[in-house]
Amino acid sequence: MAGDEVFNRIAVLRAERGVSRRQLADALGVHYQTVGYLERGEYSPSLHLALKLAEYFEVPVEVLFSTKPFPRIGA
Repeated sequence: MAGDEVFNRIAVLRAERGVSRRQLADALGVHYQTVGYLERGEYSPSLHLALKLAEYFEVPVEVLFSTKPFPRIGA
């Protein structure tokens, strides 16, 4: 459905912290491919998974997810 897209900064935070997709997946208890689907916006996480991601990165959930595209870094 158009307009239901969820944008995320998972890849940015993961790269900043030097965490591999597999490491993140293991910490969250999901398959590593799920992390890729999340990062590409091909899959929207459940509320539980979104909260676990925010907890893992120690940021508020709205730092990770938005209904609007995040501004480009340096923009």
